[in-house]
Amino acid sequence: MSHLRQNLITKDWVVFATERAKRPHEFARSQEDTPLKLPIYKHNCPFCMGNENPSEPESLRITDERGWRVRIIPNKYPALSPTGERLRQSEGIHRSINGVGYHEVIIEHPEHNANLAMMEVSDAINVLRSYRDRYNVISKDSRIASIIIFKNHGESAGTSLEHPHSQIAATPVVPSQIRYRMIEATSFFDDMGECLFCYTLNDELKAKERIVLETDHFVAFIPYAALSPFHIWVFPRRHSSNFGEINDDEVNDLAYNLKTVLSKLFYGLNNPAYNYTIRSMPTDEKKSDYFHWYLAIVPRVSQAAGFELGSGMYINTAMPEDSAKFLRDLEIE
Repeated sequence: MSHLRQNLITKDWVVFATERAKRPHEFARSQEDTPLKLPIYKHNCPFCMGNENPSEPESLRITDERGWRVRIIPNKYPALSPTGERLRQSEGIHRSINGVGYHEVIIEHPEHNANLAMMEVSDAINVLRSYRDRYNVISKDSRIASIIIFKNHGESAGTSLEHPHSQIAATPVVPSQIRYRMIEATSFFDDMGECLFCYTLNDELKAKERIVLETDHFVAFIPYAALSPFHIWVFPRRHSSNFGEINDDEVNDLAYNLKTVLSKLFYGLNNPAYNYTIRSMPTDEKKSDYFHWYLAIVPRVSQAAGFELGSGMYINTAMPEDSAKFLRDLEIE
């Protein structure tokens, strides 16, 4: 019989449809859907080394003796603009705010066919360093309420350019997903006197069965009530509410952890499309005893349909324990 589990952090109820549950390997992308091998360079790719627009402003560049390794530039089609004031308007039920903010692209590597799952750890470190450094600069802007760092990998995950890149969006309001998580975390802290995220992490470490990878500073696991198949959370062991507080040792460790988990997904599910995002406190609340930043990875191996849209609940056809064991036991090259 199917059963429901509740995710305490999101408060979502998830239906685990055991009658139609798939084995972990059945979520792998078919060989027919595997993308063609990409070239190391494309003459018409704006992100490839040598194709840089000299008039295009850069907000960050990491270089070594080979040239640039990571660049951050404005999104060509930004959802938000860095100019202007944060002005709210309200008339009856109609509320609006100027679309002030930042929308930038992190070009993760100079080579067109690079893949975060296959990169050297040093390259992954550069990517995460750029996230942190740009995050901390933007967070000083008093017009900004929230900073979202995210990556779309694969067409079904929303990517429009093949070249490896991720994005940073800074908004003048706090998104409802973050706000609702803060409300639940505050309530739990008031009732229990401890951080809900730390409590969840300790519970997963005791159970062991949903752990994907443990490293010195981070733990990757599939939650007890994962919203979708292979939905993975990467939690810092150290309680920290703000992503900008991550130190150099933690950056290095997270780079190895994230690269390894993405490699397991690459080999285990045949390079699936995925999204990942970093969830952190609003910028005007630097530290908190009740909130804990984390990174969420969502492979696009299933699709929301009418039930999800109509109920706000999720149906998951993969048991978290089975998915975690599949990835944990997978030896990568």
